Amino acid sequence: MIETIIVLAPLFAAAIAGLGQRFLGDKLAMAITTGTLGIACALSLYTFAMFTWGGAPERVTELFRFVDVAGFTSTWSVRIDALSVVMLVVVTVVSFLVHVYSIGYMDEDPHKARFFSYLSFFTFAMLALVTANDLLQMFFGWEGVGLASYLLIGFWYQNKAPNDAAIKAFVVNRVGDFGFALGIMAAFFCYGSIEFHGIFEAAKAAPDMMLGVGDFQVRAIEAVCVLLFIGAMGKSAQFFLHTWLPDAMEGPTPVSALIHAATMVTAGVFMVCRLSELYHMAPIAAGFVTIIGAATAFFAATVGLAQNDIKRVVAYSTCSQLGYMFFAAGVGAYNVAMFHLFTHAFFKALLFLGAGSVIHGLHHEQDMRRMGGVRKPMPITWAMMLIGTLALIGFGIPGVFGFAGFYSKDAAIEAAFAAGEEHLLGAELAFWAGISAALLTSFYSWRLMFMTFEGAYRGAAHGHDKNGHDSHGHEPHGHDAHAAPGAAPAHESPPVMLWPLYALAFGAVFAGFLFAPYFIGEMATPFWRNVIHLPHGGHHDFPAWVIWAPLIVTAAGFLFACFFYLWNAGLGARIAAAGGPIHGFLYNKWFFDEIYDFVFVKGARALGDFFWKWGDQKTIDGLGPDGVSASTRFFSRQMRKVQTGLVYHYSFIMLIAAVGFGAYAIWAVGQGAQ
Repeated sequence: MIETIIVLAPLFAAAIAGLGQRFLGDKLAMAITTGTLGIACALSLYTFAMFTWGGAPERVTELFRFVDVAGFTSTWSVRIDALSVVMLVVVTVVSFLVHVYSIGYMDEDPHKARFFSYLSFFTFAMLALVTANDLLQMFFGWEGVGLASYLLIGFWYQNKAPNDAAIKAFVVNRVGDFGFALGIMAAFFCYGSIEFHGIFEAAKAAPDMMLGVGDFQVRAIEAVCVLLFIGAMGKSAQFFLHTWLPDAMEGPTPVSALIHAATMVTAGVFMVCRLSELYHMAPIAAGFVTIIGAATAFFAATVGLAQNDIKRVVAYSTCSQLGYMFFAAGVGAYNVAMFHLFTHAFFKALLFLGAGSVIHGLHHEQDMRRMGGVRKPMPITWAMMLIGTLALIGFGIPGVFGFAGFYSKDAAIEAAFAAGEEHLLGAELAFWAGISAALLTSFYSWRLMFMTFEGAYRGAAHGHDKNGHDSHGHEPHGHDAHAAPGAAPAHESPPVMLWPLYALAFGAVFAGFLFAPYFIGEMATPFWRNVIHLPHGGHHDFPAWVIWAPLIVTAAGFLFACFFYLWNAGLGARIAAAGGPIHGFLYNKWFFDEIYDFVFVKGARALGDFFWKWGDQKTIDGLGPDGVSASTRFFSRQMRKVQTGLVYHYSFIMLIAAVGFGAYAIWAVGQGAQ
C-alpha cells in the first residue's frame, strides 16, 4: 500500500495542479505538488529504512493488467527490492528538494502551476520506471520522463533556444529509444517473456541461443543486451548520443537539477544494473558498455575545460560522471555503479541548485566570464558550491575520510583496475580514462569556482540588456543598484532556496561515508539480496599507487586551476581569446554538433530534396501523369494548327494521305511478288 501511494501520489498532484490551475491559483498548486512530494519522500525514506534495517521482504504489488495480447502480457506492478528502494530515495528526495527550491527560483514566473505540474508528472514517470517488474512498464516510464523532459526543457517556449533544445532532446532520445524497443522485442522473441525474472531464467536455460539472419548469427543474449544499452546511451547521454544534454540547460535551473543530474539521466545506469544477470552472461555487450562509458567520461571532461556557461560546465560533469557509472557496470561492479549513482544525486543536484542560486543572485547571468567576486555577497552559496565541488572531484584521504564522491568514484576506478588484471574487454581503457577524467574534472571544477566567486566582478551591472531585461525577459530584481565599483551586484538567495542546499550538502559530505559499507562494503551481500550480480573474489589488494592516484591527479588539477585563474589572473582568458586548434576543438565540443548537422540534418534535407525534385517531380511525375499530359497538350496544339477551315489546306492533306497510302500499297505488292 505504501509503495503504491509513493508512485501514484505525484501523478494525482500533477493532474490537480495542471488541470485545476485556473481554479486553484499558483500558490495552492505549488503547495499541493510540494506537499505531496514531501509525503512521497517521507514514505520512501521509511520504505528504505524498513527494507535495509527492518528486514522487510522483497515484494511485487500488482495493480492491474496493462497489456495482454497473444501471449504478450504485462502487469502494472510496483516492485520493491534493494534497487528500487535506493532509486525511490534518490528520486523523491531530490524531487522534493527541487520543488521547495523552485518556490523561490520561479517566484517571478507567471506560469508556476504549470511548471510544478510538469515536475510532479516527471517524478511519477521516473517512479514508474524504477518500480517496474517488466520491460514494458519500464519503457512506459522511460517514455514518460522523455515527455516530461521535453515539456520542462521547453518550458519557456516563447523563446527559440528552449524550443530547439527540447526538440533536440526529444529527437536524439528517439534514436536510443528505438534500440530499447528493439531490445524488448528481441527479448520476447528469444525468451518468451518481458518480465525480469522470466527473462533471467530463460537466458540461463539457453545461454548459447543464436539470433540472426542467414549466415549472420550472434548470441541472442549479446544482441538483446546491446540493443537495450543503446536505449541507455540516449537517455543517459553517452558518447555519440550525448549532444542533447548540454543544450537541455536552456530549461529552468531546477529542471537541470531534477532531470539532468540526479534522476532521468541515471535511468540508463539503473536499467543496466537491473539487468545485471543478463550483462554478466554477455561479455561482449558488457565490454561495449565499458568502452562507451570510458569514452564518455574522458570526452565530457575535456569539453568541460572550455565551456563558459556555468550550467553547461556542470552538465558536462554530469555526462562525465555517468561514464564512470557505466564503465563500473561494464566491468561487473554493478553495486559500485549504483553507489556512484546514489552519491552523485546529492552533490550534482547541489551543484546545479547552487549554480541556480548564483544565476538568481546575479539577476539571471549565466556566463562565468561576466562573473567574479561573488563570494562576498553570496557566502552561503559559495560554501554550498564548495562542498559540491569537493564531492564532485572526489576529495578525500584514503583510509581516513572523504566527501561522497571520494568513496564511489575511487571505487569505480579501482573496479576498472581489478577488471583490467582479469583482462576484461575495455577495463584497462576505463581505468586510465577514469584517472584522466579525474584530473580534468578537478581542473574545470576549480576553474568554475575561481571564475565565479574569486577576483573582481567582470560583468555589467545586473547582467541585463539595454532594456533592463535578462535573457528570459524577466524584469530586474531591483537589488544592489548602487553596488560598489568592482563589486558583484549580487544578493544571497532567499531561505526557501537555501534550505534544499543544506540538505543536499549533508548528503554530499556524508552519503559516501555512511552508506559505503552497505553498497560496496562488508554489508553489501545482505543489503543487495542477490538483486544485482555482485563482483566475486571478495577483498582486492590494490597497489598503493592505484589507491593514491585519484587524489594525486585531483591535487594536480587544483594546482593547475590556481596557476591559470588565481596566481595568473586573466591567463585563461588570454588563452581563450587567442583561440588555437585545441581550444577551438574543445570549445566546439569536438564538433559533434557540426558533424551531426552536416551528416544527418543537411544530409537528410539533401536526400529529401533529391527524392522530391528528381525522384518525384522529374521522374515519377515527369514520366507519369505530368509527362503524359504535357505530350497530349503538345500534340493537340500541333493538330490544332492544321484545323484552319480553308478548303485548299484540307485538299492538300487529303492529297498527301492519298500519296502515302498509294506508296504503301505499291510497296506491299512488290514485297508479296518477291
